[in-house]
Amino acid sequence: MYSKITHDIRVTVEPYYIEEESIPADNHHFWAYHVRIENLGKKKVQLKTRSWEITDSEGLKHTVQGDGVVGQQPEIEPGKMYEYTSGVPLNTQSAIMEGKYSMNDEEGLSFDIEIPAFSLDSPYYYKKLH
Repeated sequence: MYSKITHDIRVTVEPYYIEEESIPADNHHFWAYHVRIENLGKKKVQLKTRSWEITDSEGLKHTVQGDGVVGQQPEIEPGKMYEYTSGVPLNTQSAIMEGKYSMNDEEGLSFDIEIPAFSLDSPYYYKKLH
């Protein structure tokens, strides 16, 4: 698991390879990742947008941006959490994923929360040693 706290919001990510949706011989690999967003602060917050940067094992960067997560813009009360699961297909056997959530507090102030960088490594990934 990977975890990071920014502005009293803890984001924890647990990625896992989905064998039944991957076809390694065709360079098709699929990962799911479970995210927990915990409000450790004293104000209600709302997740407005997300931005992901995925760097695959060939060094290519892919950016994904959009409103909310899994079709929602959840409000998270102090001491509460929000969890969701999503996924990402890639043409390479490994990648690094990181990003940010843009949030608003109950007074309408906007701020960004960092999503910790995490690795996506298929069981078919063989690191080359020099």
